[in-house]
Amino acid sequence: MVRVLLIACYELGHQPLSLAWPAAFLREAGHVVTTCDLAVHRLDGAVQGAVREADLVGIAVPMHTAMRLGVEAARQVRAANERAHICFYGLYAWLNSDYLLAAQKGQPPLADSVIAGEYEGPLRSLAAAMGEGKAAATVPATVSGVTTAREQQQTHMERLAFPVPQRGDLPSLEQYAHYMHDGSAVAAGYVEASRGCLHTCRHCPVTPVYGGRFFVTPPETVLADVRQQVHAGARHITFGDPDFLNGPGHALRLARALHAEFPDVTYDFTTKVEHILERRELLRELRLLGASFVVSAFESTSDLVLERLQKGHTLADMDEALAIMKDAELPVQPTWLPFTPWTTLEDYVHMLQWIRERRLIQHVPAVQLSIRLLVPPRSALLKHSDVGTWLGPLDAANFTYRWRHPDPRMDRLQVEVAQLVEAQAGSGAYKAFAAVERLAYEAAGRQSPQWRAPLVPDLPPPRLTEDWFC
Repeated sequence: MVRVLLIACYELGHQPLSLAWPAAFLREAGHVVTTCDLAVHRLDGAVQGAVREADLVGIAVPMHTAMRLGVEAARQVRAANERAHICFYGLYAWLNSDYLLAAQKGQPPLADSVIAGEYEGPLRSLAAAMGEGKAAATVPATVSGVTTAREQQQTHMERLAFPVPQRGDLPSLEQYAHYMHDGSAVAAGYVEASRGCLHTCRHCPVTPVYGGRFFVTPPETVLADVRQQVHAGARHITFGDPDFLNGPGHALRLARALHAEFPDVTYDFTTKVEHILERRELLRELRLLGASFVVSAFESTSDLVLERLQKGHTLADMDEALAIMKDAELPVQPTWLPFTPWTTLEDYVHMLQWIRERRLIQHVPAVQLSIRLLVPPRSALLKHSDVGTWLGPLDAANFTYRWRHPDPRMDRLQVEVAQLVEAQAGSGAYKAFAAVERLAYEAAGRQSPQWRAPLVPDLPPPRLTEDWFC
């Protein structure tokens, strides 16, 4: 028996599945597990005892923001418990394994091991090896998928037998993001019907880890997880798969079963523009089965940028996708990557025009207009033939390569938009968008268009209270 502390850092306001699933795996194996979500709690107070007593501390880092918070958590754990084995798991653990496993200016490494891919199995095996008294240096020889400073392992790509996630000791859903529609807000749950992705967009952190593979979760497990969250108060469910329509038959079976059991519960999902076009016949049925909105990575209105990112769609495809979604009466929340080394100032202005002309202002959270390309270690972007023309040095402590835009105006604009968006928080979609637009037109030396928000604005589309970003 091993005493395990699992730490989540930040997961876009969702109750962390990255705690609930490994907790179920580890408890089934007989280990004592404590969980802590740093989005709600701190590593002090009641959690302090668990930090001091832990044999194994797992830190979940599925995204860049979580990684930044996770390294500070690791330092706190090291200071309180020198003997604990610290394991980072998730997408960004693998991408940044060299940094995590290296000594830090005379200090011990932040991590003793890292795991990525289908991480629950290796995490359980790591705990078992520790329970047998094996030293950390010998663990990789016996545990597939666990990387240490002494031995590099590949990401773990074996299909797992998933138990139902254990959420009983997590903070209540009321403490997380809510679903907003028609002026009301209700608690939202979060599930994953699949992991990984069939596609290999160059900028996506899923690509270097999964390499075009994806794994479905058994429908009965997903539905059992939905059921326990509905019983805990959820009235909306987010399917957090990288792409819900990678497996369209699987997605449709789940949507039908969810709606049959909980006809008043809505849901949202993420899918590619490419899949909206290819699987348009599914969208109206998904809408009738309770789909409330769809998140889709439009990224740019420049076909050049879309090609560099290997998105698999064009600007014309985005217009077709909007028409398909309108016909299905299913709102779309497009996400954007406005600042890349290849995006010109005219591209940025065109993106704003495109959003405004298609009446998408309220569908685009202002933070989306400020996002700058992240290039983490192992990124597929590093393999592109033009990398030498724009890539700067690795900033390992910030988990990204640096880059400068060939047009200095773009770098200045990104900083200004980010500051403006933060200052405009809560000011309303139209006001924030107009302020960003003024900045962009001024940077381009052009007259900002004269327009006003409609006297009777479109109804705000359904959304979550936590906006997507990286």
